Amino acid sequence: MEKMKDLAYYNGRITAINDMMIPANDRGYYFGDGIYEVAMVFDYKIYALSDHLDRMESSARQLRIALPMPKEEIGKLLSELVLKMESSCQFLYWQITRGTAPRNHLFPGDGVPSNLYIYSKPWSGVQMSDEYRVMTVNDTRFLHCNIKTVNLIPNVMAAQQAKEAGCDEAVFVRDGFVTEGAHSNVSLIKDGVFITHPLDNKVLPGTERKHMIRFCGQLGIPVEERAFTPDEMAQADEIIISSTSHPSMRVKMLDGKPVGMKNPELVKKLRDCYLAEIGR
Repeated sequence: MEKMKDLAYYNGRITAINDMMIPANDRGYYFGDGIYEVAMVFDYKIYALSDHLDRMESSARQLRIALPMPKEEIGKLLSELVLKMESSCQFLYWQITRGTAPRNHLFPGDGVPSNLYIYSKPWSGVQMSDEYRVMTVNDTRFLHCNIKTVNLIPNVMAAQQAKEAGCDEAVFVRDGFVTEGAHSNVSLIKDGVFITHPLDNKVLPGTERKHMIRFCGQLGIPVEERAFTPDEMAQADEIIISSTSHPSMRVKMLDGKPVGMKNPELVKKLRDCYLAEIGR
């Protein structure tokens, strides 16, 4: 089979992304009634696939969405699909919605299966920057931020606000404490200690956050999982923004003021651990 430049999959049908058609009655369309995951593909291998599948399963369980197939089969399908691409380095997205049915706030009947949508596109490679600019915004999201749902309007509005202010990311603040970014986790380095918000309903359990904590363990770097204030963030030696597609971004400006950039050696050690794992 000829390799594809980009790929979309929907309930067994495979096309180019722009050719894929999804029913208007898919509940993801009018309720955002679904979950999603994003993973990076290096040399046709999905990085941290088991972590993404575990989080997918957890999100689905909390929203009472039945997986369309066992998570192991979803993993196998994803691994097969990335092999159909021309590029060996890919951005891989998948989402599962509660099914296709006439609009009704109540769940559809038991006979309505969930929908699985997947797409993959070429990716330029690992994103690591020392030039990140961020701004704080009020966290107005709901109280289920630990579920990776497609309901992301507050995140979208915050990200756009940041862009219009000349920033790369918005950092949410709730009740006086930093939670996370609009599409990332936020961590600090202070006096050689890695500090990150504990896992609760206010933050997404980020896969890169998980791996940075693991790397810290390998390197003997102390870790504190606790909430921190915007003032603590401003005084940190380093502010690290992390996500699947941007695993290590050093913040140099916060709300228009210079911050961080005081412990490049420790950041390099964490980055080297990541690059070693993906074979770069």
